[in-house]
Amino acid sequence: MTNIIVALPRPEDAKSIRNMLVRNGFQVAGTCTTGAQALQLADGLSDGIVLCSYKLKDMLFTQLKEDLPAGFEVLLLASPHILAESRGSGVMCLAMPLKVQDLADTLHLMVQEVERRRRKRRERPRDRKPEEEQAIRQAKLLLMERNHMSEEEAHRYLQKCSMESGTNLVETAQMVLVMNGL
Repeated sequence: MTNIIVALPRPEDAKSIRNMLVRNGFQVAGTCTTGAQALQLADGLSDGIVLCSYKLKDMLFTQLKEDLPAGFEVLLLASPHILAESRGSGVMCLAMPLKVQDLADTLHLMVQEVERRRRKRRERPRDRKPEEEQAIRQAKLLLMERNHMSEEEAHRYLQKCSMESGTNLVETAQMVLVMNGL
């Protein structure tokens, strides 16, 4: 679930928004009144959304956005004339006074985007170490030599064995090498 940090200068406003978000099924990581507190909360999380006002006690929303870790989105709550000045700042905006349904709908869209990016990051293949690449290459060469396979067939064979045995490709390649005395 995506964490939301509520950063508003007045503690009672932050608590009120937090309670409304929790009632609507959102996970609120915390509330704060300063940008420094929001940054500290964000540092403990991998990604999320910071819901903030134009000006916090110690910084403007633009400074907060710049200092947030990668993976965080900002939802700015401000008056219409301030929002007009903030166009093109790379943040999602909602005009005050706030409608609960508008806030919930906007946050649902933002949560979907954060979770999509999280899945994409997780699905990205990790880089292998040179010795792991070497083991895969050697196993493929062995299969190509002894079993008269093409490189593609050897690779597919290793992938199939890997899936069937529940091991990763490197472990499977190492097993092939060990079984053949290498």
